[in-house]
Amino acid sequence: MNPLMVIPVFVTDRSQRSGKTLATTYDHPSVLGRIEDLSRCLESMGGVNQMVPIAVLVAADEEIQEEAVAEVHAICDAFTSLDILVVGGKELALVRERFAQLGFEGLEEEIGLAGYSAVRNLGLVLANVLGFDAVVFLDDDEVVDDREFVSKAAYGLGKLTKRGIPILAKTGYYLNAEGTYHSMSQNKWYNRYWEQGSAFNKWIDKAMRGPRLSRSNHVCGGCLAIHREAFKRLAFDPWCVRGEDLDYLLNLRMYGSDMWFDNQWQLRHLPPETRSEGTRFRQDIYRWLYEFRKIEYSRSQVDLQQIKPSSLEPYPGPFLEEGIEKRIRRTAWLRSLGRPDKAAYREAASVASREAEEYAQENCTKYFGFQAVWPELMSRTEGDKELSAALLRSVVSVDEATGRPREPRYIDPGSTGEIRLNLDE
Repeated sequence: MNPLMVIPVFVTDRSQRSGKTLATTYDHPSVLGRIEDLSRCLESMGGVNQMVPIAVLVAADEEIQEEAVAEVHAICDAFTSLDILVVGGKELALVRERFAQLGFEGLEEEIGLAGYSAVRNLGLVLANVLGFDAVVFLDDDEVVDDREFVSKAAYGLGKLTKRGIPILAKTGYYLNAEGTYHSMSQNKWYNRYWEQGSAFNKWIDKAMRGPRLSRSNHVCGGCLAIHREAFKRLAFDPWCVRGEDLDYLLNLRMYGSDMWFDNQWQLRHLPPETRSEGTRFRQDIYRWLYEFRKIEYSRSQVDLQQIKPSSLEPYPGPFLEEGIEKRIRRTAWLRSLGRPDKAAYREAASVASREAEEYAQENCTKYFGFQAVWPELMSRTEGDKELSAALLRSVVSVDEATGRPREPRYIDPGSTGEIRLNLDE
């Protein structure tokens, strides 16, 4: 198997609380001139046994795009042992030009360098064009300590369980700065209607006691592997402004597949401190109301599998049930009394009953139209030699003797044939 590792880098020109749009408001963006987490992440990759090509996707506003790409290039140049393709505005223009030639225009919102899902979709397109078998997503604020990280990412991917079920997407788990995989969110009085942390902890405790691979209710977007048979069929949802990784799990289920959890695949997640709790919760309001409306709409479609919140207990089922609007408003008001970011929580409370609901109603059907186009787009661009050649001119790792880009190094963790694993499923 030859996976491509994709690392998105979200860059802003200042320490701002929010982006220009909902889609470009990121949890932990790097600040132009101080893109520091990427160096730590790439340095940790140098200790991994298997070397794989890396695509670093630079998401930044148009006015700072060139500066951000130049800074990322400078960082990547220091890691001569790694094969790195830096993707910025110029590379995206090449992709869009090829799309236009093939008759796929007007996908700027769906595939690009603005918004979590659009960036991930661009990573899937790159892997498809360049001929990779899988994508492994990593975030720049993570550290890989396990030398077998890549081989563990590939474990089981593309294989069949003993019941003949294909494993086409899998996730691992994060360790935080304290070295635990548990959520540190506490069941305080102001979280009475939003005990997300404890619900997650119940789920992962059970998953960690189970077999190595089991069906997952959760996704860590920075520890996520997707086989080509999945990414050729299914895109990320660009109208999901946050939590696009969990949304991908829901999409998989709607379209008859599933996400798997590997309890031996992990890394360390070391994000900077969240700038605004209230702003983040505001995005959560949009996220959960959108998911609720999207699932509600999907039930009216005869060609989609129905998702019942009860099948996603103990997490995230409770956040997809009727009454989510009341829970959101109550939580926002309680947190505005008990948390430091009071003004932002009060603003979030008012948003819950107006803009977020309007956004969900307006956009919850759009993904399915885009999804109808995606398989054909991927089929037409698979192994595209013209676009592939143009993109690979941007490879950072260069052979000093010839001045030409080095050939990508692939890993082969085992046979790519159908191997039936000794799994419970």
